[in-house]
Amino acid sequence: MHLDVGIDLAAHVDTVPRDLIAVSFAGNMERWERSRRHSHQKAQLLYTVRGIINCEVDDGIWIVPPRCAVWIPGGLPHTAFGVGDIECFCIFVEPRATANLPLECCTIAVSSLLRQLLVRVVDLPELYEVEGHDGRLVSVVLDELAAAPIENLRLPIPEDPRLKKLAELLLANPADRATLGVWAARVALSERSLSRMLMEEIGMSFGRWRRQLHVILALQRLTAGESVQTVAHDLGYESARQLCRDVS
Repeated sequence: MHLDVGIDLAAHVDTVPRDLIAVSFAGNMERWERSRRHSHQKAQLLYTVRGIINCEVDDGIWIVPPRCAVWIPGGLPHTAFGVGDIECFCIFVEPRATANLPLECCTIAVSSLLRQLLVRVVDLPELYEVEGHDGRLVSVVLDELAAAPIENLRLPIPEDPRLKKLAELLLANPADRATLGVWAARVALSERSLSRMLMEEIGMSFGRWRRQLHVILALQRLTAGESVQTVAHDLGYESARQLCRDVS
């Protein structure tokens, strides 16, 4: 099914009595506002062929580059939005349809087989024949989803309002290489308090947390075809070699 931006998918998908619903979208997502926070009983795989998709939940942000996918468990409140020209597939899955589906939000690797299967299921009728060829195709998709490796394209977001503000500042200007003391002052914390709170809430030092953001942004832009030199410069690295070391 090709996505009609007028459809309220969050309200629609749970009314369809099938284990899988697949929709596609191609176009400029800047005409969409950031989706309102929502959830649905069915889990969702959001796979991007072209362009960048962001998914936000309470404790993290996933920045999904082309040929990658984010998995959103059923019932989890989230917000999703794209950047620029987008081609993507949205696959909604009944959580009880198969075993071993991820129970938490995560990014997963999409194999060439799974990618081709996603292309096929988008063209299925919404009420496909469960006992026929279409139903068997859906069963293979579910098996491949359950077996897909989990990747790490997540930036954990702390709960404390000051740390959330810090995350917003980092995302707004990732090339800013200010010291820990400067960043702490910007959110009205001491260096010691900032370090302690980050370890307590996300289990990372400030340096590791910022490096994780840089890795995610770098992979996003490199996958989109930008040069290593350009990405390294824009993210505040001293050299392309330093960036390659972080993302390897």
